Amino acid sequence: MSQTPPASTPAKDHGRAGRDLKAAFTSAIVLLAAIAVTLLFWKAAFMLIVAAAVVVAVWELGQGFSVKGIDLPREPIMIGGVVMVVVAFLWGSDALVTATAVTGLVIMLWLLRRGIEGYVQNATAALFTLVYVPLLGSFVALLLAEGGRSGGGLDDLGVRGIIVFILVTIASDIGGYTAGVLFGRHPMAPVISPKKSWEGFVGSLVFTIGSGIALVVLLLEGDWWVGILLGVIAAVMATLGDLCESVMKRDLGIKDMSQVIPGHGGLMDRLDSLLATIAPIWLLLHHLVYR
Repeated sequence: MSQTPPASTPAKDHGRAGRDLKAAFTSAIVLLAAIAVTLLFWKAAFMLIVAAAVVVAVWELGQGFSVKGIDLPREPIMIGGVVMVVVAFLWGSDALVTATAVTGLVIMLWLLRRGIEGYVQNATAALFTLVYVPLLGSFVALLLAEGGRSGGGLDDLGVRGIIVFILVTIASDIGGYTAGVLFGRHPMAPVISPKKSWEGFVGSLVFTIGSGIALVVLLLEGDWWVGILLGVIAAVMATLGDLCESVMKRDLGIKDMSQVIPGHGGLMDRLDSLLATIAPIWLLLHHLVYR
């Protein structure tokens, strides 16, 4: 007697948002709470969060690259990435450059143990990962160190800089999402990211400029026009970061880098905008606010 096979559970339709908003908001609140606690009470502990994020992000990229037969040497990238974050926080940009160069050489030597086959492919992917995750992530450490290496709280210039960086990048995401859902009609890059629209980008720009002016003037006591520059940089770079990660996932043939964050997918699905904005934001604040 044959039995009718059980019907598969249909995937939930999350509408134009493309995500489970309840899970997404819950995850975001937990992550932001952990960030807030470390920054307000002992900012050096925030570096543990950054280092952990680097390790998880490298693991995710390794998982994604494996789909295409790329064997990422995760151990030296993870260890070197953590070292890069630490030296950037303790000794600044010169030490970061040196640590990056040394880590790159160690990675290439590490891969020699595997032989000739696939060396160029794996080394290229490894150096790409080194720049994309640990190097860009280390700019968070540089920004936090603007207020010194100890202490914490809102009186610390570095802590305030991190808050500005995070909030203006979130503003880009919220503005783009809201305007895209309400008004999105013209796709920005339909082949890469069908849900991203030009209307969403305008919303992102409006939100980041408004947030940038408010944050720079009220929190950093800087000039209003610096807030405009901050907003434009955040909107443009966050959008480019999102598109670059989208095209990576399409090339690899995966939807999310992983499922480590409920409602958001992989950590890299949340870090794409932050990694893209941090370096120019640090440079802007370093020279125009912390001067």
